[in-house]
Amino acid sequence: MNHKQCLERQLRAARGFTEQLLADFHEPSQWTHQVHEGANHALWFTGHMGVSDNFFISSIAPDRVRAIPGYFEKFGLGSQPSSDPADYPPPKEVLAYMRERRETLLELLAGLSDAELSTPTPKGFPDFMPDYAGVFQTAIWHEGLHSGQISLARRALGHAPVLNPTAASRD
Repeated sequence: MNHKQCLERQLRAARGFTEQLLADFHEPSQWTHQVHEGANHALWFTGHMGVSDNFFISSIAPDRVRAIPGYFEKFGLGSQPSSDPADYPPPKEVLAYMRERRETLLELLAGLSDAELSTPTPKGFPDFMPDYAGVFQTAIWHEGLHSGQISLARRALGHAPVLNPTAASRD
């Protein structure tokens, strides 16, 4: 398996786990349930993944960026989650954006050669994303970091673990 195939597999696996976690959120109050005041919740996470993928896309194909007015303010870096569902667009809309942005990111990866993964990112990008490969690697670990937070919110709502439904102590 080459580097590009490995990145694709990991991007899909991370999103697959995310989709399993999010499948149990139905009511608006569940989507904005916080395990403590100020904690990230499922709806913020969903929008944040879409906004983040949009940022990752901007490093590779600025012409493919699709920003939705108000999303960066609600879901971007430095935004503060609110427990009030009325502060957000409907979860279905936010999910659609998250999914579409990931598909676009995967399309961009598919269009790159292994050699092109070494292309430097534009000036001003963080040092941990020095090249296109770093962009995709960041998307993977970033989603993993935040999916752990959603796992906690999900468990706090009484759902069984995703990975081992018979284990009571972990997802």
